[in-house]
Amino acid sequence: MFHIYLTVAYLYVLWRFVVPLPIGRYWRALLAVVLLIISKYHLVLIAVYGTMFSPEVPRAAVLIAGWLFCGFVLVMVLTLVTDLICGVLAIRRKVSMDDIFGGRLRSVIAVVALLLSAGGVYQAVQLPDVRRIEVTVEHLPRSLDGLRIVQLTDLHISRLFQADWVEGVASRANALNADAILITGDLIDGTVEARRNDVAPLSKLTAPLGVIAIPGNHEYYFDADQWIAEFKRLGMRVLVNEHVILRKGADQLIVAGVTDEAAPAFGHEGPDLAQALVGAPKDVPTILLKHRPQGAPESAAAGVGLQLSGHTHGGMITGLDLVAGYANQGFISGNYDVGKMKLYVSNGTALWNGFPIRLGVPAEITEIVLRASPTLNEHTARRTFL
Repeated sequence: MFHIYLTVAYLYVLWRFVVPLPIGRYWRALLAVVLLIISKYHLVLIAVYGTMFSPEVPRAAVLIAGWLFCGFVLVMVLTLVTDLICGVLAIRRKVSMDDIFGGRLRSVIAVVALLLSAGGVYQAVQLPDVRRIEVTVEHLPRSLDGLRIVQLTDLHISRLFQADWVEGVASRANALNADAILITGDLIDGTVEARRNDVAPLSKLTAPLGVIAIPGNHEYYFDADQWIAEFKRLGMRVLVNEHVILRKGADQLIVAGVTDEAAPAFGHEGPDLAQALVGAPKDVPTILLKHRPQGAPESAAAGVGLQLSGHTHGGMITGLDLVAGYANQGFISGNYDVGKMKLYVSNGTALWNGFPIRLGVPAEITEIVLRASPTLNEHTARRTFL
């Protein structure tokens, strides 16, 4: 469907942007061919490399290709929005749309799209800032109030996000001195052989209660078994439909992790929360690591206190996040109350190199402070004080 959508987008741009341009036929034909190649960027990668997820080319080439592809998408979006506005104006003024939407406006759209794309790609490849949030977890023991965890997700380590960038992320995460570091999938793009040097700085991640990870859909695209073994070699605890109990003092906290929905297509078990919680004590709060936010209502029904997810990249562009929401049950970015469960969907520490743009949706290293629910006496005291 991804490639079908892009074909429809190209045909629309051809019809509404290229054909009406007041330039010679030769130049329109040349522009049409160039835009066709840009719109089929991912199919070109598949033809050359066998995958659209890991182009093994110089980083500069990935940046330029990403800039042009994102520019094409923005041309399509801006043309569509302009068509809608001009259509309304044409009806009200009883004139043709082309009398309003002329060649000069199309030139402006092209320039704005390329500039926005350049700015968005630049933003996307920077080291992410730290986003600090507090989350109240039901049944969290008072002694664990204030426990701090760092969530990393969607690092997509690739030719776009290389070893020096990974080193910076590890340094910023460690500087937070959190109790645990939890990674919710899509750490890589590429094979173990291609990415071994780039992922090496992940071995520097450290936290008293451990560094815990789960696979995302991209791990399954590149042999999840090999990657799970590599992550373990780097010092991570990888949860595959299983859980671990974290202990601090006399109290416990369950961290469960499930696989991704893409797993069955590659001969692996799909996400199974029931299996992940087998043998887990019933009276201990649970944090669930699940790459995709979809299925959160089922997690809540199973008694999970907090689900941490990624996958959506926050929608990447403000205003276009509805597309990401449509594919993820409306969960796109930030905090959600799902029954008694809290869901946090990170914007991602990085993103896929096939659409490397961020406009108004910053990447993040997430510092999460866990808070215990106020007791009945605290509620009463607060009401009395007010």
